[in-house]
Amino acid sequence: MGQVIVIANQKGGVGKTTTAINLAACLAAAGRSSLLIDLDPQANTTSGLGIDKNALERTIYHTVVMGLPIRDALQPTMMEKLSVIPANNDLVGAEIELVNEDHREFRLRRRLETIRDEYEYTFIDCPPSLGLLTLNGLVAADAVLIALQCEYYALEGLSELLHTIVLVRDRLNPPLHLQGVLLTMFQHTNLSRQVVADVRAHLGEKVYETIIPRNVALSEAPSYGRPVILYDPKCAGAQAYLALAREVLSRG
Repeated sequence: MGQVIVIANQKGGVGKTTTAINLAACLAAAGRSSLLIDLDPQANTTSGLGIDKNALERTIYHTVVMGLPIRDALQPTMMEKLSVIPANNDLVGAEIELVNEDHREFRLRRRLETIRDEYEYTFIDCPPSLGLLTLNGLVAADAVLIALQCEYYALEGLSELLHTIVLVRDRLNPPLHLQGVLLTMFQHTNLSRQVVADVRAHLGEKVYETIIPRNVALSEAPSYGRPVILYDPKCAGAQAYLALAREVLSRG
């Protein structure tokens, strides 16, 4: 059975989309069939893979809101083992359109069940909120990967997210568990080192050994519509995500 991992944090700008694209790409490069689902109305995962989000006829919106079979929204990427279900700004109104629907939290899960075993890894990139779209991601997933920026307010809001995961597990998705916490945007400063120490003290083995550094190539690669391993495979960011992919594989 394929593993479904949702990448979440209600705080924006912490590296969720960067992680979704580059972790999936690194696993695909390692020969693991991978699927990316863009569940964020900003659609940065979609554009970061070189897809024109304004030219799409079928997106995750049509699957989650309109009931289109998820297979009909699949798009290939430049990597043989990596596929994507794209998004565009149609997704902006999804939460309002779904609010009165029965079992609205299960819309993505039910569609995804039809193809999940065709991929070894499926990653869901969520918006920076704990709204209905993120809830759909949490209900559809087996595990949660939390991207956490190495900054002063890193732990602020983390307890709320962890509490939400527990609530979803208890009420909607019993198998859901924390896959790991990924520290991102690390700089060689006392502040970054202190954040790393604090997070490891609080969460122990749940924190990945791999730490993602601030890296120019990681910021540039999306503007070229490419994962960083295709844009600049020797850069520190690419090497970090390759290490993370190995760690994810080792955790099973």
